[in-house]
Amino acid sequence: MLKLKPRKTVEDYMKLPEGVRAELIEGELFMTPSPRYGHQDVATELVARLRALAGARGLGKVLSAPFDVHLPSGDIVQPDVVFVRTENLGIIRDWVRGVPDLLIEVLSPEAPERDRIIKRDLYARNGVPEYWIVDPAARTIEVFRLEGESYPPPAVFESGDTLTSALLPSLGLGVDEVVPAA
Repeated sequence: MLKLKPRKTVEDYMKLPEGVRAELIEGELFMTPSPRYGHQDVATELVARLRALAGARGLGKVLSAPFDVHLPSGDIVQPDVVFVRTENLGIIRDWVRGVPDLLIEVLSPEAPERDRIIKRDLYARNGVPEYWIVDPAARTIEVFRLEGESYPPPAVFESGDTLTSALLPSLGLGVDEVVPAA
């Protein structure tokens, strides 16, 4: 007889010790070690550049992992970078509770399908307007923009390209500036 593991709940998640890198997605707890240097370097560069732009223009807040995002579906994620526009800052309390305007994931070699498929679909179902996947190995940034309840194929920015976003007017983010050559 096949035994099914019981689904984990928000209550189960909240019992984890502070500082544990974990996410609750569709009733399953995913625990991950801290990121490697290359991953952290890219994420930190993104946070620095987006914070400078958002702060200078009063566009909103940029947050970095580990920081919980409690989505309306009941799932809890810790994206590498979170952006919440000024008019939506009310969702930031003890954690983000609601739908951020932009979520960014820097791919890790251990589980790229989690970011590329599971989280992409989860973010679309929860109505996240924009989702970026940064692939340091390929030196690309994929930008998914919500249309209806799903993300159509992304705009892909490669080495030499400059990323733009309607969510962040005046953004001119060179891929090479944040995803350095190995």
